[in-house]
Amino acid sequence: MASFDKNTPFMLLARIHVKPDCVEAYLELARATDAAVQASEPGMLHHTFDQDPDDPQAFVWSELYANDAAFAAHVSNPPVQEYLQKHAELGDDFRVEVYGTVGDECRTLMQSFGLPLKIFETQLGYSRV
Repeated sequence: MASFDKNTPFMLLARIHVKPDCVEAYLELARATDAAVQASEPGMLHHTFDQDPDDPQAFVWSELYANDAAFAAHVSNPPVQEYLQKHAELGDDFRVEVYGTVGDECRTLMQSFGLPLKIFETQLGYSRV
């Protein structure tokens, strides 16, 4: 069985909800953040912003990180920090789910944001990366 740790990829889903009448402003914020992440984070392997088909104010960031270091780079990236600050103005919910094993330092960093967080640790499988 493969070993999963701080050096293996993992997926993060950030489930957010936008305040009424703020969807257009939030989409613009998300668009700018996505472009900045694409330009500056080689460790972000996949980054999408998807809208819930049943709730036009609900969205999910789907993010695939190369490893724990890629997550640390993401949350310290100034455009991402700006996004999180503006989310407080435009959004009314932010929950994080992680699918894959992360190291202790990464887990502590994730917990430091004070957001609802659930980590699903890998029990079996493989990664081609």
